[in-house]
Amino acid sequence: MALPAHQIPRWFNSIKLSSFITGAQLGKCFQRPGKTLLHGFSAQPQMSSEDCFLQWGLKTYRTSSLWNNSQFTNSRKQEVNSAQSTLLPSVNEQSQKTQNISSFDSELSLEELDDLPPLSPLQPISEEEAVQIVADPLLPPASFTLRDYVDHSENLQKLVLLGVDLSKIEKHPDAANLLLRLDFEKDIKQILLFLKDLGIEDNQLGTYLTKNHAIFSEDLENLKTRVAYLLSKNFSKADIAQMVRNAPFLLSFSVERLDNRLGFFQKELELSVKKTRDLIVRLPRLLTGSLEPVKENIKVYRLELGFKHNEIQDMITKIPKMLTANKKKLTETFDYVHNVMNIPHHIIVRFPQVFNTRLFKVKERHLFLTYLGRAQYDPAKPNYISLDRLVSIPDEIFCEEIAKASVQDFEKFLKTV
Repeated sequence: MALPAHQIPRWFNSIKLSSFITGAQLGKCFQRPGKTLLHGFSAQPQMSSEDCFLQWGLKTYRTSSLWNNSQFTNSRKQEVNSAQSTLLPSVNEQSQKTQNISSFDSELSLEELDDLPPLSPLQPISEEEAVQIVADPLLPPASFTLRDYVDHSENLQKLVLLGVDLSKIEKHPDAANLLLRLDFEKDIKQILLFLKDLGIEDNQLGTYLTKNHAIFSEDLENLKTRVAYLLSKNFSKADIAQMVRNAPFLLSFSVERLDNRLGFFQKELELSVKKTRDLIVRLPRLLTGSLEPVKENIKVYRLELGFKHNEIQDMITKIPKMLTANKKKLTETFDYVHNVMNIPHHIIVRFPQVFNTRLFKVKERHLFLTYLGRAQYDPAKPNYISLDRLVSIPDEIFCEEIAKASVQDFEKFLKTV
């Protein structure tokens, strides 16, 4: 005969508690394994041992009620047919009896639930209870793409909304792990606000963070100190914003490095403070890149190409990229312009843009002008053609105003070269 609801706690207390595992042991036995993310990063489950104990206590009560109901049914069968042996209730019989459980559940108070011992992990459950179990989707223990984690990471979702290209970040496993571990409110949000206050627009954040996701590992106070240093050197806030956009890793370098770089360019090139500052604003990569190409190019201009120190100063202040240009390209361009086109040093210094132009373009136009008899680069003579116009204007204007020919004629000539 089934026990009434108010007698269930007594029935449980009459059983030896040693036959059940404790609530703490239950929490350890049924603790779900952590979800492994990139390179061993895991997210631990949030359910406490008390919650596990309460849920399993409820299952214990329900299972005992089913068992008592089955005993009551079997007693009725024995009175009708004493020859039949008592059978355990089948799964179908248990599912038919579940309708009677709700009345017992409503009579059980929370105080009585505290007295319920935990259920054995081997205790079977009904099909209805089994289908109600919801398991979180498993994360892959390792992956070559961040797409597998976007649906599970608030950080990645918000970075995607900002325009961050995760396909480029995922090439750096350390960076991927960093983004997954950070807390958005405490770690990421404060950096975003700092960048916006610096002058990085909303539509520029995605591009910037794609290139320098490592800024999230920087201490905010260190970032502010580096900005304060640049302000102390009379860089305006607009200048700093422009420098950070064009050289994303600028703020990842210490104040000591920034100070040493500024001192190097001012001393090596013998520039004034203002010209040094203007040079850095136009090409901030000079503060973040290697100094070896810069030193090498300065030697090339001075020793191999024969430019004087003041001529080098004039050229690099006009075209800062000449400091980091490819050495082979520099020498080939100078050799063609100076030795083939017969343009002297002082004219090249006035139009250093020629070093920033593709050599084949200079050759094509010079050969076409030579074919037409108009290759005249001496400013003291008539029909003078400056290097600036030779290399900077589009083909249509070059043909119409300089070569005095049609574009079709220019294209036909190039086919014969």
